[in-house]
Amino acid sequence: MAVDGAATAPDDLIELGRIISAYGVRGWVKIQPHSAQGTVLRAAPVWWLVAPVAPLAKPGVPVPHKVKQVRPQGSTVVADLEGVGERDLAESLRGYAVLVSRQHFPKAQTDEYYWVDLVGCQVFGAEGLLGVVHEVVDNGAHALLKVHRQQAQEAAEPLALLDAKGKPQEILVPFVAAHVQHVDIAARRIDTDWPVDF
Repeated sequence: MAVDGAATAPDDLIELGRIISAYGVRGWVKIQPHSAQGTVLRAAPVWWLVAPVAPLAKPGVPVPHKVKQVRPQGSTVVADLEGVGERDLAESLRGYAVLVSRQHFPKAQTDEYYWVDLVGCQVFGAEGLLGVVHEVVDNGAHALLKVHRQQAQEAAEPLALLDAKGKPQEILVPFVAAHVQHVDIAARRIDTDWPVDF
């Protein structure tokens, strides 16, 4: 079912979608991509599949599968993976995460960023450190940075700010040129004029 032998997973794997069902009678799988375009998913020659795990269980081990054929199917992607070849086997992969090595990502254009690169960046506003990007979400019109609030401390790691229930305080920052002045992926820094109390 997998690419020959026990291949070692690269350390740059990024989850790009999940298998949602079998497709057709010849063992193809249907994937719901995390991105509307699914371009990288369609271009990668090998997908690493990870079994779904129960809460509190350790993540599964990524298993490589060569992609024989792949194409868009509406808002999903369908693919023929080497070694699957029959519907029952394809159906057994339902819920598996599909990961791709970062080496298969095309270089981002100027002023374009992969969302995965924004996660973990510190966000600075007029008041100084606002927090760190925890997630990037799409609201239909544009991307939003979900920022977990932090407070800078002298000569120490920033302090996470929590709400009354002990959960991280969050702000949503529109990821648009009108409010994001500068992004430096190498320095893991984003500068914005978005007000904290909005």
